[in-house]
Amino acid sequence: MRFALFRRVPADPPHLKVFHGGQTFKVALKRRPTAKRITLRVSNATGEVVLTIPERTDVATAQRFADSHGDWIATRLARVPVRVPFEPGALVPLRGVPHRIVHWSNIRGTTQAARAADGTPILAVAGERPHVARRVQDFLEAEARRDFAEAVKRHTAALGVKAKRITVRDTKSRWGSCSASGALSFSWRLVMAPPFVLDYLAAHEVAHLRELNHSHRFWKLAHELCPRTEEAEAWLKTYGSALHRFG
Repeated sequence: MRFALFRRVPADPPHLKVFHGGQTFKVALKRRPTAKRITLRVSNATGEVVLTIPERTDVATAQRFADSHGDWIATRLARVPVRVPFEPGALVPLRGVPHRIVHWSNIRGTTQAARAADGTPILAVAGERPHVARRVQDFLEAEARRDFAEAVKRHTAALGVKAKRITVRDTKSRWGSCSASGALSFSWRLVMAPPFVLDYLAAHEVAHLRELNHSHRFWKLAHELCPRTEEAEAWLKTYGSALHRFG
């Protein structure tokens, strides 16, 4: 007689489905060995619903937990800002000023921040219509790269330090970062915020080139580089998550 030495454990499904009030919600399932209890969260940035479970929690228990929180999920999702795709007619902020996307030509060309005949700020996009969204994002990323390069250059000169390199990405969990090697990274979405907010993030990460921590010395440097630090922090806390609804 043969005995199975190992029993195959079914892999967790990537998502669970929760039915509530005539709606179906997709809930991402994450298993973490370090988790002590089941937690449920809804991202204000992306609208993603995530259920995190401990190592020994079975999927059936996770499903029951998610089902029992259907009303909570629906309420939180209703508060997530409506997404604004990069398409003709959409209003997209650039340095804090709303710009309407205008597809002005099918001929390939550059995307530009301009003004319509009536003076309204616009993002004039050239090229075939299916490529409008990509061209708008490429333009915003390029503008963010330029703004951060200028701000970092100014702040590093003030501190007498150097940044190894500067990159812009579409990060969800943080607006900026500084590595131990001196590489700075920022979210390109900050180019949609008022300029003082982007300048603050540049100052914040440059200050980390001197103090790779959040000590009193670090905050003193950050305030010296950017006197509007507290105002920028307050803006990000209130409006920051809404930047993720564009595109």
